[in-house]
Amino acid sequence: MKLSVDPSTGVPPFEQVREGIRSQVDSGTLEPGFRLPPVRSLATSLDVAANTVARAYKELEALGVVETRGRAGTFVAGRGVSSAVRSAASTYVSSVRSLGLSDDEALDAVRHALGH
Repeated sequence: MKLSVDPSTGVPPFEQVREGIRSQVDSGTLEPGFRLPPVRSLATSLDVAANTVARAYKELEALGVVETRGRAGTFVAGRGVSSAVRSAASTYVSSVRSLGLSDDEALDAVRHALGH
């Protein structure tokens, strides 16, 4: 993971960290499941306060870019898969509604397709 903070830009450091990580996730440089460095470790390497990195991580988590797993750390979320699943689910819902199926009938069809 390549990341830097430039204090001369006028952009707050937490935004630089947040956007640096987000752009690497969006580009695929950081793949789902990649473990981000601990807050203190990254803060030390970037020469910023730990709260700066913690805020960036918190905002990234709120955006769904990363997920925190307690003491295990912070990981890149599987956004691509989640996004594709949401899209497929929306398409399915539109299709079954246009066919006049109730929500229960639509769920039964999914269960049947899954073999349950």
